Amino acid sequence: MTNPAAGHSRLTVLIVDDNRDVVDTLILLLEMNGHAAYAAHDGLQAISLAEEIRPDVILLDIGLPKIDGHETCRRIRERDWGRRVMVYALTGLDHEDDLDKSKKTGFDMHLTKPVAPEVLLTVLAASPRASTRHPR
Repeated sequence: MTNPAAGHSRLTVLIVDDNRDVVDTLILLLEMNGHAAYAAHDGLQAISLAEEIRPDVILLDIGLPKIDGHETCRRIRERDWGRRVMVYALTGLDHEDDLDKSKKTGFDMHLTKPVAPEVLLTVLAASPRASTRHPR
């Protein structure tokens, strides 16, 4: 797996999913690879935490309690800082209309669960936000 200390930038990543096993696994993967990882379990909590930590990347599930991932993404994009954050849908929804809806909502990318760890790490390393950060 990639190590940010070996030339890749450390990212601040917010993981938003109501499945705590998914969140725990992703946090472990990201932290093992030098990224800072935070978790939210519903859309409203995600918006509040994102406002506080200003993540580089948000991995956002679509099927969330309170407000879904599409509404969460829209509300994040309404904020000044929210236009700069990379928001990636990470969801089990993978039909063509799901991909179209994600794009129209404002997601930067649509990833389908389960995503292979090496794929996720490659996507993060290629993130435009990674290239604007200095390795720590």
